[in-house]
Amino acid sequence: MAGTTVEYIKHHLQNMTYGKHPELGWKMADTAQEASEMGFMAFHVDTLGWSLAMGILFLFLFRQAAKMATTGVPGGLQNLVEMSFEFVDKLVRETFHGRNPLIAPLALTIFVWILLMNSLKWLPVDWIPSVAHALGADYFKIVPTTDPNATFGMSIGVFILVLFYSFKIKGVAGFSKELSFTPFNHWLFIPINLILELISLFTKPVSLALRLFGNMYAGEVVFILIALMFGAGLFMGVLGLGLQWVWAVFHLLVIPLQAFIFMVLTIVYLSSAHEDH
Repeated sequence: MAGTTVEYIKHHLQNMTYGKHPELGWKMADTAQEASEMGFMAFHVDTLGWSLAMGILFLFLFRQAAKMATTGVPGGLQNLVEMSFEFVDKLVRETFHGRNPLIAPLALTIFVWILLMNSLKWLPVDWIPSVAHALGADYFKIVPTTDPNATFGMSIGVFILVLFYSFKIKGVAGFSKELSFTPFNHWLFIPINLILELISLFTKPVSLALRLFGNMYAGEVVFILIALMFGAGLFMGVLGLGLQWVWAVFHLLVIPLQAFIFMVLTIVYLSSAHEDH
């Protein structure tokens, strides 16, 4: 799969890319250089595939829990789903100050979907890529949230909802007035207010995406560096095994925490969009 240490790291951080090469036409990228030359409109097939797979798993688990629901002693899956639902529902009631039946289902979907995608990080970094390589795939990543395309896709979706409800609840005039007269409520400060508020508005999706991507990507790099230790002798291999377990246990906190933060910020941003001052 890869020869030197540098090649190994680069290989594990490269997505399976499909796109239109300026000279070779539509194809799967054979090298990182080809993927780069395909430009912005290339598709990261592995990110799309694993994102879709985790979305389907989310729907399957919750559908199974609904079908198996009982008023008697609930099973493990039903307990888990009910706990997730009650946790998110309580959080939305405490954080969201408007009235919108979409917010709670959206928050639950975001939390569980990101949690499932992040959880793929617990799989050893070489297992599935090795299988994919044996099947002819030169590059294959399995954690969608280590790809900024996935995190920006979700954050832009949230941003579109924020703009939609800002205009719907406040109207064009109301939303424009809010941008123009906040934080300084005087017409002389309208240019300054607009600069400050527009910067604040457009940094929301950027910070939302980069926070999730940065934490997941950094964790993935550390897992890859630890994996390199297994080929550096018996002592380093044993040390690497211990470090891998320590890092995996640490991610018992990081993985749900990042899903939680993305969900909470989504609720907060949408709550702000529903507040008509």
